[in-house]
Amino acid sequence: MRIIAGKYARRNLFTLSSSKTRPTGDKVKESIFNSLGQFFDRGRVLDLYAGSGALAIESVSRGMDAADLVDIAPDAVAVIKKNVELTKEVERFTVYKRADFGALNFLATKDVKYDLVFLDPPYAKQKISKVMATLLKLDLLAEDARVVAETDSETDLPEIEGFELTKEHRYGSTMVRYYKRG
Repeated sequence: MRIIAGKYARRNLFTLSSSKTRPTGDKVKESIFNSLGQFFDRGRVLDLYAGSGALAIESVSRGMDAADLVDIAPDAVAVIKKNVELTKEVERFTVYKRADFGALNFLATKDVKYDLVFLDPPYAKQKISKVMATLLKLDLLAEDARVVAETDSETDLPEIEGFELTKEHRYGSTMVRYYKRG
């Protein structure tokens, strides 16, 4: 797995060797960023189930100002920190070892607003609708925030109040849905 584009392009990332994580492959990652518009003009990104941190690091590589990366697994947090060090700009990243809702409540005390949020929870624990409602309730989203939710292709998500589903793409057994705060 590698950074595809931007200032950190072509850097190889460390990954977890565990059946508990499903790193987003380069082809799916490239498609996600093509759908988002390739590059960004500033902003802050949250990767709530960061795994290796690849999506958040790619976002900063492509123009986001900063990223918060959250994972509960100690092995994942160690890999994320190693990958952040590869950027040589560790000050642009904050890594948290926390559970999802605990992290959201903690981040709400920091008075941050996210322009882009990645949600890729383990398939066995689909909570995307609840997480998105919590993001709104805790006022963690910028006015035009976008949320990218990755699930298996068998998972249906209901309409989520406060969000507009703008597109969805299937990549084999993976479904990626794009939402805009609305």
